[in-house]
Amino acid sequence: MSDTYLQNLFAERIGGREYGRGTAIYKFEKIKRAKRAALAANPGAEIIDMGVGEPDEMAFPEVVEELYREARKPTNRGYADNGDDVLKLAAARYLERVCGVTGIDPAKEVLHSIGSKAALSILPAAFVNPGDVVLMTTPGYPVFGTHAKYYGGIVHNLPLTEENQFLPDLDRIPADVLAKAKVLVINYPNNPTGAAATPEFFERVVHFAKRHELVVVSDAAYAALVFEGRPLSFLATPGAKDVGVELHSCSKSFNMTGWRIGFVAGNELLVKAYGDVKDNTDSGQFLAIQHAAAYCFDHPEITGKIAAKYSRRMDALVATLRAAGFHAQKPKGSFFLYVKAPRAVVKADGSRVEFATAEAVSQWLITDRLISTVPWDDAGAYLRFSVTFVAKDEADEARVVGEVARRLSGLRFEF
Repeated sequence: MSDTYLQNLFAERIGGREYGRGTAIYKFEKIKRAKRAALAANPGAEIIDMGVGEPDEMAFPEVVEELYREARKPTNRGYADNGDDVLKLAAARYLERVCGVTGIDPAKEVLHSIGSKAALSILPAAFVNPGDVVLMTTPGYPVFGTHAKYYGGIVHNLPLTEENQFLPDLDRIPADVLAKAKVLVINYPNNPTGAAATPEFFERVVHFAKRHELVVVSDAAYAALVFEGRPLSFLATPGAKDVGVELHSCSKSFNMTGWRIGFVAGNELLVKAYGDVKDNTDSGQFLAIQHAAAYCFDHPEITGKIAAKYSRRMDALVATLRAAGFHAQKPKGSFFLYVKAPRAVVKADGSRVEFATAEAVSQWLITDRLISTVPWDDAGAYLRFSVTFVAKDEADEARVVGEVARRLSGLRFEF
């Protein structure tokens, strides 16, 4: 890259004068490169892609039809800004019917988002000043923390460990960190661990937030994708609305990833702050998409069908990985299976491959077995498998999982 005066003008938050000169490769880019290399070395072979973090199917036909109807209405053509009442009312009904959250005022305590990612990037502007600390779990989705750093904030990571059921240990946060902390970000069911929260944990979070004067941001993008029982919402916890907001999304629950629609609900003042920043960030999502999302919130049986598919696939994958020696345990929700990465593998011919990191295991699985996963080395070495692999029907699901079993057969993994 030529060193013109432009090189000196980039903000420090994205690297300053060094922007564009780094050689580090993001792990998802490494995975993509390894997949391309594996296909080049094995022309015509099938990569079993269990690293994908989005639904493998389109939105249901009735939802697409609802979008079509709404898109034809002239009244929906303009800027949506912070939205009309259709989605807000449906979101409040959804929270009560599906999650048991009562008392949400749709006029003051709900606003749409252009997907959870947009909300997570907007909210830091409402809370974070230079030097403020944001408490975030690791491994996890980094967007809130990235934007907090843009504003001069400091991210303090809370490791998610198997010993603590992949819940953050709030008691281990240093007092000097808590003194500067403003926000606690949680995400359950969790990406990437698939772990579920408990009512007791959420109660503890509420008390913790009040005691230390924190804002709680609950990212509930996977909340409705549970395999049994009612989805657990942070907002159903007594006192939760006093301290925080919750983010819900259609992306995973209704196969609407590219539609970019969800909502933020909770404390009136926090929702208002989000809306004020949002009003200066975007002009709102297309009303037809908002209204199609509202249709979804009134038809949670759609999510039930999606969750049933993931549960079925999860059962098969857990059994397959256990048979291969992995310590796999079915999560209570999401579409992610998080398993401890092996330290080594011994092949049928006696040759042995050792792994220093989960990333090394992931690269070997792609290269040697044509199975794509996502590695996490943030709090121990783990692999994330996703059951959103492409399969046209149940028979094809069985074929894909059977192919995973075949490719792992004859191997002895050491942990």
